[in-house]
Amino acid sequence: NDRTGRRGRAGNVGTITGMRLAEADVFAEVVLVDIDEGRAAGVALDLTHTAALCGFATRVRGAGTVEAAGPADYVVITAGKARQPGMSRSDLTSTNAAIVGDVAARVAVTSPHAVVVVVTNPLDEMTQHAWRASGFPPERVLGMAGVLDTARFQALAALDGSVRADRVEAWALGSHGEEMVIPLSRASADGRPLGPGVDAVVDRARGSGAEVVGLLRSGSAFLAPGTSAARMVLAMAADSGEVMPAAVLADGTYGIRDVYVGLPARLGRGGVREIVELDLLPDELSALHEAAERIRERVGRPAGDAA
Repeated sequence: NDRTGRRGRAGNVGTITGMRLAEADVFAEVVLVDIDEGRAAGVALDLTHTAALCGFATRVRGAGTVEAAGPADYVVITAGKARQPGMSRSDLTSTNAAIVGDVAARVAVTSPHAVVVVVTNPLDEMTQHAWRASGFPPERVLGMAGVLDTARFQALAALDGSVRADRVEAWALGSHGEEMVIPLSRASADGRPLGPGVDAVVDRARGSGAEVVGLLRSGSAFLAPGTSAARMVLAMAADSGEVMPAAVLADGTYGIRDVYVGLPARLGRGGVREIVELDLLPDELSALHEAAERIRERVGRPAGDAA
């Protein structure tokens, strides 16, 4: 079709996102944007060289500014400083808010009808910031993290070899961080309840981002985050109606309102069609409320005090 996909920056997460979108062969063009235009162009050319190997006709182009990239239907914002060992996601708030706000405002001018997917940390706060800066309706601004956190939980639950990761059913809700909520009443493996040790899997999933950062020593995870962002964009482009966990502006469902928090969302071509309500146990719902309140506190705090 003639739709254009674009992501925010030609770093590692953006490169993987762009690669997955190009390989899907459903967009006319994917544009990589980086303040270092040469890097964006170089990564774009490198991806273009894989067209025959991966079987896609998508044009891949690099640009130095949002304006040079041109109009897009889907914009993935990955721009921002990555975590280093010892840093929390909230340590990035002040620096990344300025970057995300600027990108979102410029996207609003160049692509006034776009759907924006935010990947930049701290995810929940940056998604709400992008929504405000863009002036877009909330259904067209959403955050990626729930898909990533769910995938991490699925992979870790399958490490013992008892089940394939893609046969683990689960939802990662709440925040992308310490207040992540994985309702175990909704989790299963091949249709059966998960076995002993599942609490340890939840804890490891919650800390997986920091675990990767510690192992890499410089930079943060990019393969799973980039793939997760592309997965969301592809679901929307297909107008699939698939339900995915995403950071969305709560609308009163689950008793939560007016804050971006991870909830199950039905995705369509124009972004979020609706927030889907799962039947949660009282303690799971309470944990979700707690996550929303902690995010609300951080969003209301001056950026310089967020750490």
